Amino acid sequence: MDLKNKLQLPKDGIAGLKENFSADATSGFIVFLLALPLSLGIAKASDFPPLMGLVSAIIGGIIVSLLMGSRLTIKGPAAGLIVIVAGAVADFGGGELGWHLALGAMVVAGLVQILFGVFKLGKLVDFFPLSAIHGMLAAIGLIIIAKQIPVLLDVDPTMTKGLGPIALLGHIPTFIADLDPRAAAIGVVSLAVMLGWPYIKNPYIKKVPAALVVLLISVPAELIMHFQTTEPAYALVHIGNLMENIKVNVSFDGVAQTGIFVKYVVMFALVGTLESLLTVKAIDLLDPYKRKSNTNKDLVAVGIGNTISAILGGLPMISEVARSSSNVNNGAKTRWANFFHGVFILVFVLLASHLIELIPNAALAAMLISVGIKLAHPKEFVHTFKIGKEQLAIFVVTIFFTMYEDLLVGIAAGIVLKMIIHVINGTPISSFFKAPTVVSFEGDQYLVEINKAAIFTNFLGIKRKLEEIPTGFNIVIDLKNTKLVDHSVMESLHHFQHEYEGTDGGTVKIIGLENHKPTSGHEFAARKLQSN
Repeated sequence: MDLKNKLQLPKDGIAGLKENFSADATSGFIVFLLALPLSLGIAKASDFPPLMGLVSAIIGGIIVSLLMGSRLTIKGPAAGLIVIVAGAVADFGGGELGWHLALGAMVVAGLVQILFGVFKLGKLVDFFPLSAIHGMLAAIGLIIIAKQIPVLLDVDPTMTKGLGPIALLGHIPTFIADLDPRAAAIGVVSLAVMLGWPYIKNPYIKKVPAALVVLLISVPAELIMHFQTTEPAYALVHIGNLMENIKVNVSFDGVAQTGIFVKYVVMFALVGTLESLLTVKAIDLLDPYKRKSNTNKDLVAVGIGNTISAILGGLPMISEVARSSSNVNNGAKTRWANFFHGVFILVFVLLASHLIELIPNAALAAMLISVGIKLAHPKEFVHTFKIGKEQLAIFVVTIFFTMYEDLLVGIAAGIVLKMIIHVINGTPISSFFKAPTVVSFEGDQYLVEINKAAIFTNFLGIKRKLEEIPTGFNIVIDLKNTKLVDHSVMESLHHFQHEYEGTDGGTVKIIGLENHKPTSGHEFAARKLQSN
C-alpha cells in the first residue's frame, strides 16, 4: 500500500479548517514571520512603495487561498520578479508615475494568467528547456545581489542611479569606500545570520525563521544607535497607513507606449507563470500526502490575485518557493495555512505598522541577497555541468543575455542555442514540434513508442498522450527509434513516472536507450542514438 493510502487525506473547505485549525494556524504564523520582512524588501527593491509588498501578500493569502488549486503553496510577492517590476517602473518613467503605469501592464498580465488557466495552459512550463529556466533564475539571483549590495552598505541611492547589474557589480569597490559603517555592520551581521542559519544542527532552533532572528538583532541595534535621528531617511523602511493607501492606484496611460506595455505584459505573465508552476510542481513532491495540484485552477487563482493586487497598487505574486517550503516543513495540512499567513500580516499592519518602520533597509537587503545567492549559487553551475556540457552552455548564455539585456532576450537566447545544439545532434527539423507517438494496449500494459526525437519543443504532444492513459496500468515507454532524447524530456519522463506510480499502483518503465549515448553520467542527461 503506498504512502498516499496509508495517510488519511486532510479534508478541504470549512471541514478542513475545523479539522486542521491548529496545524495550519501555527504554520501560517511562522510563514508570516518570514513573509513580512521579505515582502517589504521585495517591494522596496522593485521600486514600489514597501507597503504594497504587504498588500500583495495579504491578497495572496486571504483571497487567493480560497481559489487556488494547490494545497500547500504560499502566494505572495517574489524576489524572482524584482527585476521585471523594477524594469517596468524605470521604463515607464520612474518614481510614482512609473509605479502607476507599471500597474496597468500588471493588470493585463493578470488577466492573461487567468486565460492561461481557463484554456488549460498550466502545462506551458513543459515547453521551456530546463537549463534556460534555471539560467534565467540564476541571472535574476545575480541581478538581485548586484542591486542590493549598495543597500546593504547603506550608500546614497543617487550613486546607483542609472547603473545596470553589470555596472553595479563593477562599482562594488566604490560602494565599499562610501559605506555607512553602522548600517553596513547591521547589514553584514544580518547576511551572516541568513547564510549561516541553514547550518545550525539543533532542530528546535532551526524552526525559528532566520528572517525573524535578523529582525530581533537589527531592530534593537537600530534603536540603540538612534537611526531615526542620526541616519538619512533612506536607512529605514517607511510604509505609511494601510487604509489611506488602499485605493485604485492603477493607470492605463502606459498603453500609449505600446512596445513597452506589451513587453512587460508578456514578461509579467510568462515569467510569473513559469515560476509559479515550477514551485507548485516542487511543493507537490514535498507534500507528505502526495496530493497533485490542479495547475490550471491555480493559475486562474494567481491571475485573479494579481489583477486585484495591481488595481490596488500591489506587486505581482506567485507561488513562492521559500515560503511554501517553510509551510510544508512546519506541518501545514491545507490551503488554510496560506489564508492564516495573510490574516496575520493584515492584523500586524493594522495594529503595529509603527514597528515595521523600525526595520533598517540594510537588514532587508541582507535577506534579499541571501535569496539571490540561493538562486545563483555555484552549486547550480556544477549541477548543470554534471548534466552535460551543452546544458551548461545554455545555462550560461541565458544568464549573460538576461543580465546584458533582459529576461525575454535571455530565455530566448537559451532556447535558440538549445535548438541549434539539437540540429547539430541530428534532430530532424520535421520533429521539432511534433514527435510521432504511437500508443497501443494489450492485456494490462500500454506501450508508448516515440519516434524521431523527444525534445523540449515537442514534449507537450508526448505528454498529452501519456496523460490520456488511465491510472493503475503498466506503461512501457519505448525510445529505441528516437535519434535524440534531450535533458528536459528525460527529467520530465522521470517526473511522469514518479507521479503515475504514486497514484493507483500503476508502473512506468522506460526502455530502448541501450544504443543511445548519454552526454554525461547524470541520470537525466540527454541521450543521442549511436549510428551502427
